[in-house]
Amino acid sequence: MSDETAAAISAVRRDWVTEHREMYLGSGGVQGHIVDITPVGGRKFATHCLVKYTGRKSGKVFITPLCYADIGGEVVICGSKGGADTHPQWYLNLVADPQVEFQIATQAFRGTWREPEGAERQKVWDFFIDCHPFYADYQKSTDRVLPLILLKAEEEIPVFKPEDATGTRTA
Repeated sequence: MSDETAAAISAVRRDWVTEHREMYLGSGGVQGHIVDITPVGGRKFATHCLVKYTGRKSGKVFITPLCYADIGGEVVICGSKGGADTHPQWYLNLVADPQVEFQIATQAFRGTWREPEGAERQKVWDFFIDCHPFYADYQKSTDRVLPLILLKAEEEIPVFKPEDATGTRTA
């Protein structure tokens, strides 16, 4: 998918992403964890986490809602950017820092992340697209291999608050 097409998709999703993030953060995770995303080809009870990271250039803190699945005690997220030919900014920022903070419903964690490789990656990918089938379409729309990130919780931390974010990213 071209960056122009990705930009058009992003513009349509911008309001939804902003509303979702605000609902999740504003409710302390009570709302926003499970969301009906059937209009975009997802499941009625699709799971979402929040990922907090620091911009590698701006130094601002961002919080992004993402679909996730739990596999083997790790949380898997995908750097799809809707199937664009470039990686999402959150992924590029995450790669620059070995630590990650993420929230699932009303629990937040500091932890580490890794990218599965080889046979493990295929197993994780198959599981992830079983949970979120529309990601298979995202992969078909680009030559880029969509990165998978496995998050491992190491320490419980306070849930995220809207004021924790010093920057706003809409996609």
